[in-house]
Amino acid sequence: MTVHEILAPRLTARSGRRSRRAPSVAAVVVDLAVVLLVTLTAGLGRATLPVFRSVGDVPELVALAAAPIVIGWVVVIGLHGGYSAHLLGAGTQEYKAVVRGSFVTAGVIGVVSFLGKVPLSRGFFFLLLLLGVPSLLAGRFFLRRGLHALRRRGLLSHRVLVAGSAAQVDEIADVLRREPWLGLSVVGALLPTAAGGPTTPGGLPVLGTTARLVAVVEDSGCDVVLFAGGAVASAQQMRRAAWDLEGVDVQIMLVPSLTDVATDRVRVRPAAGMHLMELEGPRAHQASRVSKRIFDIVGASLCLVAAAPVLAITALAVRRHDGGPVIFRQRRVGLHGELFDCLKFRSMVVDAEAARRAGAVETTHEDDHVLFKHVDDPRVTPPGRLIRRFSIDEIPQFLNVLRGEMSLVGPRPPLPDEVERYTDDVRTRLAVRPGMTGLWQVSGRSDLSWEDSVRLDLYYVDNWSLVQDLAILWRTASAVISARGAY
Repeated sequence: MTVHEILAPRLTARSGRRSRRAPSVAAVVVDLAVVLLVTLTAGLGRATLPVFRSVGDVPELVALAAAPIVIGWVVVIGLHGGYSAHLLGAGTQEYKAVVRGSFVTAGVIGVVSFLGKVPLSRGFFFLLLLLGVPSLLAGRFFLRRGLHALRRRGLLSHRVLVAGSAAQVDEIADVLRREPWLGLSVVGALLPTAAGGPTTPGGLPVLGTTARLVAVVEDSGCDVVLFAGGAVASAQQMRRAAWDLEGVDVQIMLVPSLTDVATDRVRVRPAAGMHLMELEGPRAHQASRVSKRIFDIVGASLCLVAAAPVLAITALAVRRHDGGPVIFRQRRVGLHGELFDCLKFRSMVVDAEAARRAGAVETTHEDDHVLFKHVDDPRVTPPGRLIRRFSIDEIPQFLNVLRGEMSLVGPRPPLPDEVERYTDDVRTRLAVRPGMTGLWQVSGRSDLSWEDSVRLDLYYVDNWSLVQDLAILWRTASAVISARGAY
C-alpha cells in the first residue's frame, strides 16, 4: 500500500470538514460586510438626506455605535441559527433566521437606547432597519447562488455513503445526482446483506454490508453516512451504529421514506423516546383559495399595465412580418380538465398547426415524451424567435389569468392530446389551475425530461404555498432573462 493510499481517507475527511465549515465562514464574512456597509450608508443618509433635520452630533454617535451594532447584529443572527451548516444553502429556514435575528437586533438597539438614554437618531435607526434586512437577504441569496455553482462543479461537496436496501439506495442516489447543488456526492452503498452483485441495480458500487460500517467509512473516506430504509432492522441496531461511528468524524443523516415533500408539511412529534413524523396532506385544495385568486388578479393587472409598450411593439412586429393574425389561440386543458383558449403572440407561420398534424415537423424528444418541442423548429418566424427567446409571446396569457383560466404560477398548461396519454398519477396536475410559470420553467423549461417536468408539477400541486409562488416568480425573471431552455 502506497503512502497516498494510506493518507487518502484522512485527506478526504479533512476536505469534508472544510466543506462543512466553508459555507458558515462565508456567511459570517458576507453578513459582516453587508451590516458594516448598511451601517455606514444609514449614517451617511441621515447626515445628508434633506428629509431629516439638522445633523448635530449624529456622525459622532454613529461612529461610536457602529462597531457594537455590526458585531451585535451578526452575533444575534448566529444565536438564531443563521450560521448553522445544516441550514445554509437550502430551504427557507436560513432566510427566516436572518429576519428574526435582524428584528431582535432592532429591538435590542431600541431598548438599550431607551434604558441607557443614548440619543441615537431615529432617522439613522429607520434607515438601518429599512436597508439592513433586504441587504442581508440579498447577500444570502447571492451567497447561495455561488455555493450552488461551486457544488455543481464538484467543489465543497460531501462524500456520501448510503446504507439501506438496494432499491432505497438507488432511489436516493438518483435524487442526489439530479440535484448536484446539494453538494452530496454518493460514493457507494452499504447493503444489509452480502447477497447480490458488486453494484446495485442502479449501478452504484456496493462497498460492503452494514455490519462493516466503521471499516467501510474509514476506507472510503466519506464524511456523511446516510441511513435509508432497510439499513437497520430495529432501533437498537440504529443506536449501535451511532455508537460505532462516535469516534469517526462523520455526519449521520436519516432519510425517511418521504420524497418530494416540503419541509413545512412535516412535523416531528416526540413520543416516549420515538420521533413521530406527522405529514400534512396534499395542498391542491389550498391552491384554489381566494387569496391565490386575488394575488393572481392583482399581479396580472399590474403586469399588463407595465407591459403595455411591449404589447404594442410586439403586435406591430408580428403583424408587419407576414400580415397574419397577431394572437394565436390554442386549446389547452385547465382546472379539472376544462378546455380553454390559451392566448399567445403568434411566433410561427400561419399554418403551423396544420404542419404539425401532417407530420411535417418531427419532435426531438424520446418516444415516451408527450411534450412537443423542437430545438430548431422551421415554422418559427424571425420575430417569433426573439419573442419566444424572452417569453414575450406569453404576455397575452395575463388575460387568461384575469379570466380565471390560468394562474400566475402553476403546472404547465397541457394540450388535449397530451392529457389523453396521462397516467392516473399525472392527472393530479389538473387539480389546480395551470400557470404562466412554475417549477418547470425556473428549473430548465424545455430542457427538462418528461419525468422531471411531471415530478416538479406534482411537487407544486402537493406542496403549494404563497411563499413558494413568490419564490418561483422571483426565479422566473432570471430564467427568462437568461433564456435558459427557451426555444
